[in-house]
Amino acid sequence: MVNINTVYQKVLALANKEKRGYITPQEFNLFANQAQLDIFEQYFYDLNQFSRMPGNDTEHADMVDILEEKIGVFEKTSSPVAYNSNNDFYNLASISDLYRLGTVRVDNLTIEKVSKKQIRQYQSGPLTKPSSSRPVYILDRPQNIIQVFGFTPEEIILDYIKKPENPKWAYNVVQGKAIYNSTNSINFELHPSEEVELVIKILELSGITLQDNSMYQVASTEDAENIQQEKL
Repeated sequence: MVNINTVYQKVLALANKEKRGYITPQEFNLFANQAQLDIFEQYFYDLNQFSRMPGNDTEHADMVDILEEKIGVFEKTSSPVAYNSNNDFYNLASISDLYRLGTVRVDNLTIEKVSKKQIRQYQSGPLTKPSSSRPVYILDRPQNIIQVFGFTPEEIILDYIKKPENPKWAYNVVQGKAIYNSTNSINFELHPSEEVELVIKILELSGITLQDNSMYQVASTEDAENIQQEKL
């Protein structure tokens, strides 16, 4: 977890050290959310890329292990309530924080995922129709509703990757100034090692909004220093 006030103060310090402008809390919160999502989504692209490469036996230096550790923070297990059943399927309650669905299972049985086209084909034949010995499910996006066919889902368990919670720098106004309110703030959910990357990305987004090329230069300088540090 990365403290949101630490990131905000660093962003303000870098943005203002040469009078480049002020980033309001409202702007920062928007940039912070986008920066966190960008970093989070990049994990999966990087994991796919590094998974194709030879592994590294050096402890704490294998990129696949590092990425899996970062993603592991967002792994969740849930047993959603079933509702709106009929003779063919059960709907499971919508999973509001679902990002990527892993397995849908009951006991040691993993339920197969199929497409809407496939389920229509399966249901049309007596030999292929889903049953308790061969249940299937479909995932209905964007509502994130799972429909289970051929099985009563009282004991169904979902393994999935959740979306990061939106970060928030909360504040109270005291004598016209925004003062940090830790009680109502929401920290970044990313791994602590992402603090520098968050600062860089927020500066970049700030530069786009403020149409200030110098903000890009600040971010680029910090990025170069970060890369150089990683090589030491």
